[in-house]
Amino acid sequence: MSDRAMSGRRAILPLTLRLALRELRGGLRGFGVFLGCIILGVAAIAGVSSISRSLTEGLAREGRAILGGDLAISFVQREPDARETAYIKKLGANAVTANLRAMARVDGPGGDAGSAAMVELKAIEDPYPLVGKLELEPALPLDDALAVRDGAPGAVAEPALFARLGVKVGDRILIGDRPVELRARLVSEPDKLGGGYGFGPRLMVSTQTLRESGLIQPGSLVRWTRQVALPAGANDDAALKAVQARLETDWGKAGWQVRSRQAAAPEFERNIERFTQFLSLVGLTALLVGGVGVANATRGFVDRQRRSIATMKSLGASGSRVVAIYLTQVMLVALAGVIIGLMVGAVAPFAAVALAGDLLPVPIIPTLAWRELALAAVYGLLTAFVFAIGPLGRARDVPVSGLFRDMADADRRWPRPAYLLAMAAGLAILVTVAIGFSYDRRIAIAFVVAAFLTFLMLRLVAMGVMAVARRLPRPRHAPARLALANIHRAGALTPSLVLSVGLGVTLLVALALVQTNIRDQLTRSVPGTAPDFYFVDIPSAQADAFAAMIDRLAPGGRFERVPMMRGRIVSINGAPAEKINAPQDVAWVLDGDRGVTFSEKPPEGSRIASGAWWPADYSGPPLVSLDQRIAKGLGLEVGGELVVNVLGREIRARVASLRAIEWRSLGINFVMIFSPNTFRGAPHTALATLRMAPDAPPGAADPVVREAAKAFPMVASLRVREALNAIDEIVGKLSWAIAGASLISLAASVLVLAGALAAGQRARLYDAVILKTLGATRGRLLLAYALEYGGLAVVTGAFGLAAGAAAGWFIVTRPMRLEFLFSWPEPLMAIVIAIVVTVALGLAGTWRVLGQSPAQRLRAN
Repeated sequence: MSDRAMSGRRAILPLTLRLALRELRGGLRGFGVFLGCIILGVAAIAGVSSISRSLTEGLAREGRAILGGDLAISFVQREPDARETAYIKKLGANAVTANLRAMARVDGPGGDAGSAAMVELKAIEDPYPLVGKLELEPALPLDDALAVRDGAPGAVAEPALFARLGVKVGDRILIGDRPVELRARLVSEPDKLGGGYGFGPRLMVSTQTLRESGLIQPGSLVRWTRQVALPAGANDDAALKAVQARLETDWGKAGWQVRSRQAAAPEFERNIERFTQFLSLVGLTALLVGGVGVANATRGFVDRQRRSIATMKSLGASGSRVVAIYLTQVMLVALAGVIIGLMVGAVAPFAAVALAGDLLPVPIIPTLAWRELALAAVYGLLTAFVFAIGPLGRARDVPVSGLFRDMADADRRWPRPAYLLAMAAGLAILVTVAIGFSYDRRIAIAFVVAAFLTFLMLRLVAMGVMAVARRLPRPRHAPARLALANIHRAGALTPSLVLSVGLGVTLLVALALVQTNIRDQLTRSVPGTAPDFYFVDIPSAQADAFAAMIDRLAPGGRFERVPMMRGRIVSINGAPAEKINAPQDVAWVLDGDRGVTFSEKPPEGSRIASGAWWPADYSGPPLVSLDQRIAKGLGLEVGGELVVNVLGREIRARVASLRAIEWRSLGINFVMIFSPNTFRGAPHTALATLRMAPDAPPGAADPVVREAAKAFPMVASLRVREALNAIDEIVGKLSWAIAGASLISLAASVLVLAGALAAGQRARLYDAVILKTLGATRGRLLLAYALEYGGLAVVTGAFGLAAGAAAGWFIVTRPMRLEFLFSWPEPLMAIVIAIVVTVALGLAGTWRVLGQSPAQRLRAN
C-alpha cells in the first residue's frame, strides 16, 4: 500500500478507532461468552418481534378473508328487519351467516346410538363465502353439500365431530328436530378466525335447515351476521372508513356490531401483542442476564490487556484515551453480536413458515420487520455499553506500576463519576426504550422494577455471604478453609456466581410454579362446588319443564338457572364506550356484546363490596350491579351511569352495587346483573348449571346428556370437564411455548456462569501454582473448589427458591387471579439442577487450571 493511501486511511479513521482495530487483529479470544450473551438476547427479541409483525401483517392483509368481506354487521338474538336489510344490501354483495351453540345427536343407524355432542352451529346462505375458499373432503361444491337429498338436507362438519359421534360421511344426525346428512368433512373455513373459537366442533348447514330445526326460539342466543363486500373500485381504506362513519351516523343506536377488514380479529391481535410482549420481556431478561456475562467478559478482557494498558500509559496515553480504545473494541464486538442476532431474528418468520406454516391457525406473511429489528439492535448495544463501561472505567485510574506489579487481583475501586454517569445514562435510555415501546406499559414498568430489585437483592445476598464467610471461624480441614477463603477474598467469584445462579433458579422456580398452578387449578383441581354441566339457551317458556326433567334424571343433584340475554355497553358516565381507555384485563368487556341477566337477589359466589342490593319488589328506574374489579377498571362507582344496548334498545341504568365475585367456583355469575323490572316481558333464554349428587354412581351423567338432547334439542349441554380439557390443551401449548422461550434466559444464565468462572481463571491459576508449589494435590484443590461452588449454589438456590416462589405467587394471584398453591417437587428439582450445573461447570473450568506446571508458570511471571 502506498504512503499516500496509508496517510489517507489515517485521515479517515480516527486514532482511537485505528488502535482498537489493530488490537482486534489478534482475534476475539475471551469474547465467546460476551458474543453468546449478546447474540442470544438480540436473536430472541428480534425473532419474537419479527414473527409477531408477520402475524399482524398477515391478519391485516388477509383481513378481508378472515372477516368474510369488507364489513361484518352482526345482530344478537334477532335478525335485521326489512328496513335494515335493505340498507345493508345497498352497500354491496351480502352473505348471511348465523352462529349458535346446539346439540348434534345420533338417532338412527350409523354412529354410536344415542350419543350427543355440543357443536358450534353455523348456518349460511349463498353466496357464501364472499371472500376466501372453503375446503371440503371429499371435494364438492358447498351448494351440493348442503342441498336437500332424499328428504334430508346436507351438512358438513369438522373431523372432531365425526370422531365424537362415531359417524362417517353419509350418516345422518339430528340437529334440533331436523335430520341432516353428513356429506363431507370441513377441512378449511376461511372466516373461522373472525368468528372466534368455541368449545365444540364446527357443524355447517344452510339457513333454511336452521329455520326448520326448531332451534330458533324467542330470545335464542343466535348471532346473525351479514358479511358485505363493497363494490370494486369503492372498497379502498378511505371508502371503507366513510361507510363505517355513515353506518354510525344512520344506525348508531340500532345495536349493531360493525367490524371491518382492518380489525377482522381484534381480540386475537391483542392476544398476539400481549404474548409478544411477554416473550420480548423474556428476551430482554436474557439480554439483561447476559449483561452480567458482558461485564465479566469485559473485566476479563481488561485483565488480559493489563500489560498493553501499562505500555500505552507509560508511552503517554491518557486514561481517557485508553478507556476509549477498549470501549471501542468492546462495542465493535457487541456490534458483531448484534448483527448475528439480527440475522437470526430476521429469518425467524421465514423459518416458522417453512417448518410449521401449515400448522399455524392464522395467516403469517414473512416480512423483514425493520422497526422491530432496529429496536432489538438498540437493546443489544445499550446493554453492552451499560455493562461494559464500569469494568473499563475502573482501569482508567490504575497506576502504571500497579498494572505491571499486580498480577493476582484486579483493582476493585469504583470508576470515576463520569463513567458512573455514562452508565446511568445508558441504563436510563434502556429503561425508557423498554417502557416506551411496550404494548402494556404497566407490565413493562413492573418488569423493570422487578429486574432492578432482583439484581439488588442478589448483590446484597452476595455481600451477605461474603461477610458471613469472613466472620466464620477457620475450619481445620484445609480444603474447607481454602473454600471459605475463596468465597470472601478480594476478587472472589461470589458476586458473579450468586447473580447467575440466583437468576437461573428464580426463573426456573417461578416458571414451574406458574405452570403447576395453571394446570392444577384450571384443569385438575376443579373446585368441589363446581357444576358438572352447563345448559345454554333454554327457552324461557320451557324452563320449568327442563328443570323437571333434570330433577328426574339427576335426583339429589343441585340445579340452578338464571335468565340470560346479550347486551353491549354503549356508554359509561356519558362517555362513549369506544372512548374509554380501560386496562387490558378489563377492556374485553367493551369489545362486543356480553351476557347480562336480572335477579331479585345476589347470586351465590359473590358478596356485596359496596352499595346495596335492590328490594325484591323494586319498580323504579333500572339499576345494575357490577363486578368490582371490572367497575374499577372502567372508572365506575356506586351511583355511576351505564348505558347498555339489548335487543336494539338502549337501557340507561344506575350502578347500585359492586360485587366481589369468586369466578373460580365456576358457578353462574355475570359482570352485569340488572334489577328485574329492567327487562320485564323481554324475550330471553335461561342459563343453568347442574351439580350431580355426591353419591351419584359412575356414568350417571351420560343419560342427562342423551335425554336433554332428545327432549330439548335446542338446549346445548356442556360438560365442565370437557371445557376444562379444552382449556388444558390450550394451557399445555402455551406452557410449552413459555417454557421454550424461557430456556433462552436459562441458557443466558448458564453462559454467564461459564463466563464468571472463565473470568476468574487467572486468579485461580495463580492460587493453584502457589498451592501446588507448597505441596497441595490436585484432588485436595478440586475438593476445595467443589465445596466453594456447591456452598454458593446451595445458598443462592435457597434465595432463588424464595424469590421464584414470590414471583410465581404474584403472577398467579394478580394477573391470573387464581389461588396460589405451592408445590415442592419442581422447585427442589430446580435447586438440584443449579447445584449440579454450578459444580460441574466450576470443576470443568478449574481442571485445566490445575493441569498447569508450577515451574512453567513461575518462569512466565
